[in-house]
Amino acid sequence: MGIFFNAYAESDLFGKLIFIALYALSIVSWIVIIQKSVAIFKLQRLSNGFEKRVMKNRGRILDLASKSASPFGQIYWVMREKALALLGKNRHFSGEGNPTFLSRSDMEFLEMQMGAAMEREVKGLEKNLFVLSTVVSLAPFLGILGTVWGILIALFEMQGGSSLHSSSVIMGGLSMALATTVLGLVIAIPALIAHNYLRNMIRNMHREMHEFGNEVLGVIELQFRKVEL
Repeated sequence: MGIFFNAYAESDLFGKLIFIALYALSIVSWIVIIQKSVAIFKLQRLSNGFEKRVMKNRGRILDLASKSASPFGQIYWVMREKALALLGKNRHFSGEGNPTFLSRSDMEFLEMQMGAAMEREVKGLEKNLFVLSTVVSLAPFLGILGTVWGILIALFEMQGGSSLHSSSVIMGGLSMALATTVLGLVIAIPALIAHNYLRNMIRNMHREMHEFGNEVLGVIELQFRKVEL
C-alpha cells in the first residue's frame, strides 16, 4: 500500500483527484459487497427455516399467521392473504354452511400473485447490485486515465529539459501512471468476482422461491380446489 501512497504524494492535483476517486470506488464497492453478502446469507437462512415451518404445517397450510422477513415468508403471506380472500368471496356466494372451494380461475389468480411477489423479492435482493457492475466498468477506466495523464506529464517534462526538478516530476508521472493502472485493476477484480457470485446466489434463491411457491400452491390446490366433474 505504501507504493500507492507514495505515488499519490508525488502526483499533481488532477492525479490526486484520480487516486481519491479510485479509493472512493474501493470503499463503496466493499461496503456493498459486505452488506449484500450478509443480507443474502441471512435471508437464505430465514427462508430455509420458514420453509420447514410451512412444510411441517402443510395440513393446515393457511393457518400460519406469524409473518417472516424472508422472501419465502413474503411469498407465503401474499398467497395466504389472497387465498383467504378468495375463499371468503366464494363462501359469500355459495352461502354460509356450504363447503367452500377454489375454482380453476382462482388458482390461476394465486399463481399470478405468487409470480408478482417473487419478482418484488428478487428486485429487493438485486438492489444496489448495479454499484458493483459500475465499479467493474469505471475503476479500470479511471486507472487508464491516470496512466495516460502520468505519461503525458512525464513526456512534457522530458521535452522541457533534464533538471533535477524535471527528473523528479518525470518519475512522479511514471509512478502515477503505473500505480493508477494497478489500483484500478485491484479494485475492479474483487468487484467483478463479488458481482458474479452474488448474482448467482440471487439466481439460486429465485429458483428456490419458485419451487417453494409451487409447493405451497400445490398444497392449497389439493386442499381447496373444487373438483370439476
